[in-house]
Amino acid sequence: MTALLEVPAAHLPRRAWVEQVMGLPVSVHVRGENAGSGTVEQAVADLYAELRRADARFSTYRDDSEVMARRRGEAPVPSAQMAEVLELCDEARRRTHGAFDAELPGGFDPSGLVKGWAVERAAERLREAARGSDWLVNAGGDIVLRAEEGRTWQVAIEDPRDPARTLRTFALSDGAVATSGAAHRGAHIVDPRTGRPAAQQVLSATVLAPSLLWADVYATAAYVGGVDSLSWLAPAATQVLLVRGDGSLISSRQVAGRRVRPWTVPLARVLG
Repeated sequence: MTALLEVPAAHLPRRAWVEQVMGLPVSVHVRGENAGSGTVEQAVADLYAELRRADARFSTYRDDSEVMARRRGEAPVPSAQMAEVLELCDEARRRTHGAFDAELPGGFDPSGLVKGWAVERAAERLREAARGSDWLVNAGGDIVLRAEEGRTWQVAIEDPRDPARTLRTFALSDGAVATSGAAHRGAHIVDPRTGRPAAQQVLSATVLAPSLLWADVYATAAYVGGVDSLSWLAPAATQVLLVRGDGSLISSRQVAGRRVRPWTVPLARVLG
């Protein structure tokens, strides 16, 4: 990976917000001269409001959501947002060769796609409002971010065998990172090909991509598919890293034939 020049940003004004949305903590970080501006404050409020609307529509825990109505056969005509998500779910199933599928034995569940989709959409509000500043949105460890030229966000990364242990840090100026694994939420990921919890061929799967939507989908699919999933992920531009049960790392770069030391593993916390 091309090295990025790290410029210390501790001197810049910084604001942070956190709310519980979609069943997980979502934090917003803005770093720059307009971090405390009313425009940024409003954009952050609008971001959280949009996430709450997405949760109300797509939650599998709310009887009044459109997802649950669809399961009951009570929503024959999907809303515009539901129609968009349905198309994306079909595309995700094709791209991942069935390792990601929203049609599960328990009923339609687009949660593995909706989180990244909703956070990415909501974060667009910051691109204009926080222009000239750096911003980052962290949704339960899945991150979309942007930094101004010459600056980066430092992100700490954890060992899935011991989440209290930081393995290393890396720097990003743009894009998204998503991780799937059982370390924090247990065996919550279902293999759609069997209808059972994923076999845990790997402890975690981390994906770096331009889009959080696809980083999230690919991370879920890579966790389900294990090392075999790299055969179809490696040719793509996406970068994938798997942590195996013995703690060893394997990256899509290695599979593609390039001798590159793996550099990204599951996210722990934003350092600055």
